[in-house]
Amino acid sequence: MGAQPQHEQEPESGLSARDARILDFERRWWTHAGAKEEAIRSEFALSAARYYQLLNAVIDRPEAVRHDPMLVRRLLRARDARTSARTARAFRTPASDEESND
Repeated sequence: MGAQPQHEQEPESGLSARDARILDFERRWWTHAGAKEEAIRSEFALSAARYYQLLNAVIDRPEAVRHDPMLVRRLLRARDARTSARTARAFRTPASDEESND
């Protein structure tokens, strides 16, 4: 018996087929030729913005962690890092910018 992909072994993970496909795509998107946005459009017929809205909703669900724990944790860490960086930029004052230039 050969090893099967995780999503075939765990159909009872509680994710919809589309949500499972989104996670599976996120795990392997780099294997597509061209830009990720083009791959998203061809795979899901969605804009990149809508895809990322759906992805962010999926990774917040416990079912997603059961489907692919390592991937979901990596995506959550990356999202948290982007949020922290955005927050740091938003709360920087002009005075702190001048201090860093000195």
